[in-house]
Amino acid sequence: MHSRTKVKVRYAETDKMGIAHHSNYPVWYEIGRGDFIRLFDTSYVELEQAGIMTPLRNLSCHFKLPAKYDDELIIRTWCISMTAARIEFSYSVKRINPDGSETELGYGTTEHGFVDSTTFRPVSIKKRLPKLYEKINSNIKHF
Repeated sequence: MHSRTKVKVRYAETDKMGIAHHSNYPVWYEIGRGDFIRLFDTSYVELEQAGIMTPLRNLSCHFKLPAKYDDELIIRTWCISMTAARIEFSYSVKRINPDGSETELGYGTTEHGFVDSTTFRPVSIKKRLPKLYEKINSNIKHF
């Protein structure tokens, strides 16, 4: 299972050449991650209300072709690994061409820890939110 998030490259995200700046990719990943979590009938707000935060541990971005101003993009997000203490996502960013075909522009991963929102110490999501843990874990995509 994966989420599909459409975004348009906004003018503010581009440089003088009309090319989306590389710093937008982690933001687009975050948008995709939020949509992925919602597939499981929850949200980051609900995780935080349950006392769980998900700080970033690692980030990778790989760029193939530039995204340009006003391009319609689709960000596909998968969970590729999950333990009680961490979760890892994979992302694909593609341009939706006028004929409906897609061109891959880049891809990446993020890894996040599960920590207590008060102490920032690692917590077990398997213990705190066992149903969510099972739902996500049973939908992991293995590449």
